[in-house]
Amino acid sequence: MANEKEIILTGDRPTGSLHLGHYVGSLRKRVEMQNTGKYLPFIMIADLQALTDNAENPEKIRESILGITLDYLAAGLDPEKCNIFVQSHIPALYELPMYYSNLVTMSRLERNPTIKNEIKMRGFERSIPVGFMTYPISQAADITAFKAKYVPVGEDQLPMLEQAREIVSSFNRIYKCEILVEPQAVLPDNESCNRLVGIDGNAKMSKSLGNCIYLKDDEKTLKEKVMSMYTDPTHINVSDPGHTEGNPVFIYLDAFCTDEMIQEYAPDYKTLEEMKEHYRRGGLGDMKCKKLLNSVMQETLKPIRERRAQFEGDRQYLLDILKKGTERAVEISNKTVAEVRAAIGIDYFTDSTFLDKFVK
Repeated sequence: MANEKEIILTGDRPTGSLHLGHYVGSLRKRVEMQNTGKYLPFIMIADLQALTDNAENPEKIRESILGITLDYLAAGLDPEKCNIFVQSHIPALYELPMYYSNLVTMSRLERNPTIKNEIKMRGFERSIPVGFMTYPISQAADITAFKAKYVPVGEDQLPMLEQAREIVSSFNRIYKCEILVEPQAVLPDNESCNRLVGIDGNAKMSKSLGNCIYLKDDEKTLKEKVMSMYTDPTHINVSDPGHTEGNPVFIYLDAFCTDEMIQEYAPDYKTLEEMKEHYRRGGLGDMKCKKLLNSVMQETLKPIRERRAQFEGDRQYLLDILKKGTERAVEISNKTVAEVRAAIGIDYFTDSTFLDKFVK
């Protein structure tokens, strides 16, 4: 693949199956951008980052490597149009963080809102692993190793992108070059998708909180989860006025429901907004809303289930995809590392200026 296409870099931690939060946060956008033919996506299985808080349980990561690859194919990523690779097998992603770590202060890392939130959620306090603390530096290396211009992310990752841009700016300024590319975040088109809440009403869908709808969930499991979703606790009787803001059922409908779906599954309403108005003034029960959401989600996940069925029986094919994508990622990232070394001035054995001045 030639590099005339603009580069996309994004990825996921292999700590379990991917869920709807991953899908609407960036996975759906990756597929859309891939299919335009204008971009070259590098999709990273971030096993090194997963180790930062799973160092004592590497089997959890090993068990997820092929599963997350299957999730990618099921969602629509095409290995003929993108490179899916494993982070730990890319030497550049060990080397670049060393150079970048000299450009970032500890106080700056500690101010990163994403890191602060993750530390709080995991209860690390001062026992935080060093590898987890330097997560933003590692992520900057992941992005810049491929000179990625675009990074599809959810809203919660924006502070990480901002820190990556700071590192790029510092490097290019200090070493008087324009080698590294400042990445731009690509957010979901729908604001409701920026941070999809859990089915329990929690602020974030998270594997660790057990409040997820997974891409691999079958029809029965999906229906059970939708029907058990948290709604407005003040909406006790059908006649009671209800709140749609902050209500998981309506957040999901905002994220996934189209006008065509409303016409097919809830023909009493012309638009979702019309249905919301009915709920707000009272007279619309939660069960009817959940039945609509179940139909919407079943339609959304059906093609994903069908693609999964095509690939899940061939584990060797999944492994071959990873091997091929990783080889390509090594090739591209090694070129960036060579340029970085030259800019810093540590390419002692190949730099003619160094050899002429200090050797000959």
